[in-house]
Amino acid sequence: MTPSTNKAWLDLTVEETLEPDLPICDPHHHLWEFRKDRAAHKYLLDEILADVNAGHNIVSTVFIECGAMYKTSGPEAMRVVGETEFVNGIAAMSASGLYDPCRIAAGIVGSVDLDMGAAAGAVLDAHMAAGGGRFRGIRCQGNWDASDGINGGRNVTGPDRFSRSDFRAGFAELAPRELSFEAWCYHPQISEVTALAQAFPDTTIILNHFGGPLGIGPYTGKADEVFTTWQKDITELARCQNVVAKLGGLNMELNGFGWHEQAKPPSSEALMQATRRYYEFTIEQFGVERCMFESNFPVDMVTCSYNVLWNAFKRLTAAYSDAEKQHLYHDTAARVYRLG
Repeated sequence: MTPSTNKAWLDLTVEETLEPDLPICDPHHHLWEFRKDRAAHKYLLDEILADVNAGHNIVSTVFIECGAMYKTSGPEAMRVVGETEFVNGIAAMSASGLYDPCRIAAGIVGSVDLDMGAAAGAVLDAHMAAGGGRFRGIRCQGNWDASDGINGGRNVTGPDRFSRSDFRAGFAELAPRELSFEAWCYHPQISEVTALAQAFPDTTIILNHFGGPLGIGPYTGKADEVFTTWQKDITELARCQNVVAKLGGLNMELNGFGWHEQAKPPSSEALMQATRRYYEFTIEQFGVERCMFESNFPVDMVTCSYNVLWNAFKRLTAAYSDAEKQHLYHDTAARVYRLG
C-alpha cells in the first residue's frame, strides 16, 4: 500500500468507529495513479481497501470518473473507455472475494464528452461493453467559475455547458440506455442542473457534492451569502423528482473551510458542526429516499481520514431512525446505481 503524502498529519486525529455494523454503500470514490496534485498520488485496490476496512461496514462502492487511464491510441472520442476497462479490472478482482468481502466498484460511472452530440451514443455503447455489466452512467463535468484560482472541470470552457444544444443532443443518448448522469458544477450553476432535469425528466441526475458551494477567491468570507443563494437553488432543484443528491464532498480546498491548513485534522464533531446546515437542508428538501452519503475519496483525504469522515456523518444522523439511516447510508445508492 502507498500512503498518502499527508498520512502523518491525518494520523494526528484518530477516533473509534461509530456504529461499526451499519451497512454502507460508498457511492462516490475515485481510483488513480500518478496524481501529484493530490494527497494520494496512488489510490488503487490496496489503498481503498485500507480505507474501507478502517472500521466502518462498507459493503460496496461506486467508482466515479476522474480522467484515469485513458487510452493513448485509437479514435480520440473513444479513449475515455480505457478508464472503464481499468476500473472493471479492479472490480473483477474485488468480486472474486479473494481480497475482501466489500465489492469495490460494483457500479462504474465513466466519462463521455456529450458536446459531440448524438455521436456520444457510440461511446456510451463502448463503455457498456467494457464495463462487464457494471457500467451505470457518466459524468460530463460542468463546473466553471470566471475567478482566478478556481479551477474548472475537464473540458469546461464556460458556465453554460449544460444548456448548450450540442451537449443536450449528447445527453439525450442516456435515457434510452437507462444510464444516469452525475451533475458536477459549482453553486452558481445549480439552476442549470434544474433546467436540465426539467428538460429530461426520464434521466436520473445525481447532484455531486451539494452542487459545489465555493468558499475561495471572491467567495472568501461570504459563507452565509453563498448558503442563502445555494438554499434557493437547491429548493428549486429538489422539485425535480428525477434528481437525487449526494451528501459529501464539502472537504475540498475549494469549499473554503481551510481544514488542510490547520495544525491537526478536524474531529468528526468539528466537521459535522461546520457543515451540518448543508446536509440538513438537503435532506429536508429531497428526503432520505433521494439522498446518499458519499466519501469523495481520496479527494477529501486532504482534510480527514475515511474513518473520521463517516463518523461525522453518523454524528449528524445520531437521532435518525433505523429506516432513515438505511436509505442514507445504503439503500438509496444501491437503488440508484442498481447494485442488486
